[in-house]
Amino acid sequence: MNHFNFKSLAFYGVAISSVLLLFKVVTAYGENNLQAPPAINGLYSLTLAENLPLCKKSDALILNLQQSGIYLNASLLAANTNADIDVKHSLTGMMLRQQLNLSGTVDISIFCNNSRLQKNPINSVTIQMQLVHKGKMTGQLTINGISQNLGFTATLQKAQEKSQKSNSH
Repeated sequence: MNHFNFKSLAFYGVAISSVLLLFKVVTAYGENNLQAPPAINGLYSLTLAENLPLCKKSDALILNLQQSGIYLNASLLAANTNADIDVKHSLTGMMLRQQLNLSGTVDISIFCNNSRLQKNPINSVTIQMQLVHKGKMTGQLTINGISQNLGFTATLQKAQEKSQKSNSH
């Protein structure tokens, strides 16, 4: 009983109360202000608003998007490609406040079959997208060497279409 004095009990009481109060404040802040980004993994069918200047008709495209938190990896493929196979993701980027930015290199021949495009098939591209709502994005595609920015709409392919593709191959 000699070891328990009022000063020691008051000190430990204040220390424990302070830690509990700090924990409560940090938890309340986290619940109100910190939220995980929406999940956007998947295959998106990309519809260009207009054709490339060198193409009469642009081919259909698929954006294969992989996400880890706010970090993104993607590849742009021709629609007739099997997107389920392991493809090196040539585009990287981040998602900040519903805004997605990707950059990297793409084989430009996937846009259309044009002999003038075959001379320099790999070009650097920048993709800026806005998440409109779950499963749909709009944005702009910038290709190095082409002065025109291309608007597009990306729509998430349904899970049913994915399973049909994997069953057919």
